[in-house]
Amino acid sequence: MSTLSIILVSLVAVEHIYILIMEMFMWTKPRTLKVFGLEKSFAEETKAMAANQGLYNGFLAAGLIFGLLHCNPVFGFQLQVFFLSCVLVAAVFGSFTVKRSILFVQGVPALLALLSVLFS
Repeated sequence: MSTLSIILVSLVAVEHIYILIMEMFMWTKPRTLKVFGLEKSFAEETKAMAANQGLYNGFLAAGLIFGLLHCNPVFGFQLQVFFLSCVLVAAVFGSFTVKRSILFVQGVPALLALLSVLFS
């Protein structure tokens, strides 16, 4: 696996850890409200739902990290392809159902990482 692939997959994992932190622990904080474009009252009402979403983002990050660290490089490759594909599908879906910028913030890094993994 190339250094570029490792860096790109790691960046996607870190991004999803950051999303986990915002959704699970900082959902009603001013910075998170600004990032997601939320009103404080809406954030308070959706706190449990956001925590659930954050957990799923954590699973994506965990899968990518597991793929990077797995002792069997073939299985590690398969894990990375699977989890990067999941991120990409989620980004496309999110761009249609929630906010177009999701495609660029989450989808583009995942696509670049996926292409790098596939062609390294």
